[in-house]
Amino acid sequence: MALPHASDLTPASPSPGRPSAGRPSAGRRGILAGAGLATGVALLPEVAEAAGAVAARGHAAPLLSTRARHLVGRFSYGVTPALAHEVRQHGGARQWLEWQLSPGAVPDPGGKAVDSWFPHLRWSPSKVSHENDTGKVGGWEVMSDYQNWLLLRRMRSRQQVLEVMTEFWENHFNVPVSADGVYTWRVRYGHVIRSRALDSFESLLQAVSVHPAMGMYLGNAVSDQDHPNENQGRELLELHTVGLGAGYDEHDVVSSARILTGWRVDMWDTWQPFYDPGSHYRGHVRVLGFHSKNRGHAKRADKKLTRDYLRYLAHHPSTATHIATKLATVFVSDAPPRRLVKHLAHVFLAHGTQIKPVLRALVDSPEFRHSVGQVIRDPENDLVATYRLLGVRVSKPHTADRAAHELSYQASTMGQEPMAWPAPNGRPIAGAAWSSPSRVMGSMSTHYSMANGWWPNQGIHYRKPVSWLPARSVRFDHLVEHLSQRILHRHADPHLHEACRKAVGIAGHEQITKDHPLVQWEFGILLSTLLDSPDFFRK
Repeated sequence: MALPHASDLTPASPSPGRPSAGRPSAGRRGILAGAGLATGVALLPEVAEAAGAVAARGHAAPLLSTRARHLVGRFSYGVTPALAHEVRQHGGARQWLEWQLSPGAVPDPGGKAVDSWFPHLRWSPSKVSHENDTGKVGGWEVMSDYQNWLLLRRMRSRQQVLEVMTEFWENHFNVPVSADGVYTWRVRYGHVIRSRALDSFESLLQAVSVHPAMGMYLGNAVSDQDHPNENQGRELLELHTVGLGAGYDEHDVVSSARILTGWRVDMWDTWQPFYDPGSHYRGHVRVLGFHSKNRGHAKRADKKLTRDYLRYLAHHPSTATHIATKLATVFVSDAPPRRLVKHLAHVFLAHGTQIKPVLRALVDSPEFRHSVGQVIRDPENDLVATYRLLGVRVSKPHTADRAAHELSYQASTMGQEPMAWPAPNGRPIAGAAWSSPSRVMGSMSTHYSMANGWWPNQGIHYRKPVSWLPARSVRFDHLVEHLSQRILHRHADPHLHEACRKAVGIAGHEQITKDHPLVQWEFGILLSTLLDSPDFFRK
């Protein structure tokens, strides 16, 4: 990724009426990029002194080790001080992960509280349809609430691994919130995935493949024996299970579509899903190694055919490789080693497509341990991490202009709204796709706005600049070290120190108090320098 380079951009100009700090003309981003995206930079003596001074003041909790931060960062939306404390309480990162793999054992008052913020999300599909048709509450409004709810859960929930894996599978089985008619069933579709996100792949596949939201999006809801719609039959093979490399052909796609016929939705009327044996195709079907005479006329036999077919696909070796590759791409690197993919695929099949054993094998692999710094935050993760690491609190909304209703729009300005990717393949999971200059600039703009507490500005609480000071009076270099530990959960390296000095034009030895111009006028510039650093853009 062409990550932001601290000296590529000049610092922002002073606001009207704000005293200039006498900043040098050189920008900060070139410094950050030159930092190399090295993961183990030795601290210079003066930097080590700053780190020691912060620790001596007792304002910084012990940092997690690089290895622990790496694991927790990949399976969360930002390592906050509270999360680091939780990891230490459980004896380390690996033990924390094991605890997280049983989300029912993880108390989650913050996440559950958000469930009451959006009453529309509790409506039945018929209620959503009625409100939309009568012009009272549009289906798009319900979908916007769902998008904002997803972002808020990621920000507030202690069940971080569940949130991460729910996002992974909801993207894998992508049904965009804007698809025609899906606003009726899309919330329940998301809940189906969430309830199985750490179960087995087969349970996920069985549930989503016959779900009305998936059927409406890919046309299976109106597919019948005389006019089978091939969309879902094709995507089931190409995207959801075996992948293009499995060797299937057009005849397999047609049979796949025929097997799925019968699963209908009464679209644009009652919106009720039902199984119609009269719409189910009769006759021999064959997909790769699966085949059936398919001659029965009982509803139970037709449904069993679907279940048997999906079970076959879930346990297919090519499916194992496909899922292993995607997991390794998300959690290890854009080009995961073949050895790792092969190992994860073996675990996937050996454990009956159970997801937890695969995740354990992944984090215990040497390839994962050696992948520090190789995964890029996408815009959604960036936004959520910015809220979490800046300690921004969003309040329960009582009117439409509250921050809780504006998060999805804020995400869109960075290039990505939750569950809005229009194609069935889901948004890109490789970091290279989110490394363009426009994406980076979108993130930097959001960082700067939030670091200054500008927008959203209703129903939201930003930390005051003075609250970031670890003492009444603190040297600037010690302050940078303190902020680096709080926001980036690591010591500030020489490149970050230099970038921060240049960004605000302050020498390292200068004392900072609540009355200093930095705190009065320019603290947002300092905070955004940390958020714009390569270490923030990487998970």
